[in-house]
Amino acid sequence: MGFLEKWAEAANTSFGFFWMAFWAFGLGYLISSLIQIFVTEEKMEQTMGGKEGKGVLLGTLFGFISSSCSFSALATIKSLFKKGASFISSIAFLLASTNLVIELGIIISIFLGWQFVVGEYLGGILLILISWIIIRITKPLKLIKAAKKNLSEGEMGMQEMGVTGEDDVHSEKSWAKVGRQYGMEWKMVWKDVTIGFTIAGIVAALIPDSFFQTLFINSNLGKTDYSFLEILEHVIIGPIAAFLTFIGSMGNIPLAALLFGKGVSFAGVMAFIFSDLVVFPVLRINAKYYGWKMALYILFLLLSSLIFTSIFLHYSFDFLGILPDPSQVSIQDESYFQLNYTFFLNIAFLIGSVYLIWLGYQKYKDMHYMKEMAPKSKNMETILKYIAILSYIWLLGGLVVQFFII
Repeated sequence: MGFLEKWAEAANTSFGFFWMAFWAFGLGYLISSLIQIFVTEEKMEQTMGGKEGKGVLLGTLFGFISSSCSFSALATIKSLFKKGASFISSIAFLLASTNLVIELGIIISIFLGWQFVVGEYLGGILLILISWIIIRITKPLKLIKAAKKNLSEGEMGMQEMGVTGEDDVHSEKSWAKVGRQYGMEWKMVWKDVTIGFTIAGIVAALIPDSFFQTLFINSNLGKTDYSFLEILEHVIIGPIAAFLTFIGSMGNIPLAALLFGKGVSFAGVMAFIFSDLVVFPVLRINAKYYGWKMALYILFLLLSSLIFTSIFLHYSFDFLGILPDPSQVSIQDESYFQLNYTFFLNIAFLIGSVYLIWLGYQKYKDMHYMKEMAPKSKNMETILKYIAILSYIWLLGGLVVQFFII
């Protein structure tokens, strides 16, 4: 197969992956937007600063109902931590809001199957518990004190957009806020999703299996009897691979499916999925907020937790006899565009998305999105924007090749 054929196959695969997932993105972001608008969070910082166990539980609960992208979660825990929430409850919030995520579970179910959905949600809880244990053992009291001192006392957080006393679920203005939030959910991830799905198509069509067998030791399709050292290597390489892709967990799910389909262990794939909080942009933001010592401690905390969690999940699922079979992932060989339930769901969510975004951005033009976000690097965001634009050029070029040249 020549380059043009592979180019066309890569573009078709990328579009196919996104077509499979569009309705799931829409459903997840709709649920997330509804929760963020109709569930208020004014007393979080007060309730998360009490007893340690209660703080962890509430941090987990509030994180779940505030499911969001990593950058939004980082800004939220900074605000909570500064206003009195304990360090461990803030970490619990961070892990819950980025792992116990409805939309992420839906996407995982489409590309990887129910075992990975169970692994994602059970793993999110384990990440919190293991982080709690590590914090109790290491007792980073000096780092916590220095981190609070490092936070600027004069920094004013932006007000969270939520339902006021005069708004309710029947109010058109409230639904305009939902539409505005829904649009912002897409705005926060469009670059990650574009680049992630484009890379997934390129990897599927152009990267040989031997590359993955070299990167992940003894990763062969159909193999399940990995040694402990092989699994350990996979869960260490997983975060490194996630770092190299430089995209969020939503965009990484098709790549995770490809890794599993290429023979990477269940533990390695779970570590890859859990790694959205141990990449360099997150490290840099934490350093800006709390100082480099605390940022490196948080990196150590999260990396250690995800390694232990991924290994535990692998052996637990193996013991129960529910380790997923790599052959169940055949997304490269599927016929993506068919007149089936995916088609009708996509059309429904496309129409609904257009209406919600119109309602949020046109009917109430005086409304402003006010959810605080962690400061992203302007240079990095510019680079990602241009990579996303190049991705669109690559994808459109591949379609031209497929329909008009070969």
